[in-house]
Amino acid sequence: MKTVKISLNSIDKVKAFVNEISKYDCDFDLVSGRYVIDAKSIMGIFSLDLSKPIDLNIHADGTTLDSVLAVIEKYTIE
Repeated sequence: MKTVKISLNSIDKVKAFVNEISKYDCDFDLVSGRYVIDAKSIMGIFSLDLSKPIDLNIHADGTTLDSVLAVIEKYTIE
């Protein structure tokens, strides 16, 4: 598992993010405070406070993880 910080501060970003990660067979969790939701759920994402960075837990390894990190690079925050 790998955790990265992401920013989803617009409706278009949320839609694009969900479409891109839904192509993968592994699990993704978004963690905001005490809430943990499925990152493939648009409704779940909109229940979070999107004005702050969110932790994304990626449950993958190897080449799948590398591929996911490349796809979500535009959402990640250093």
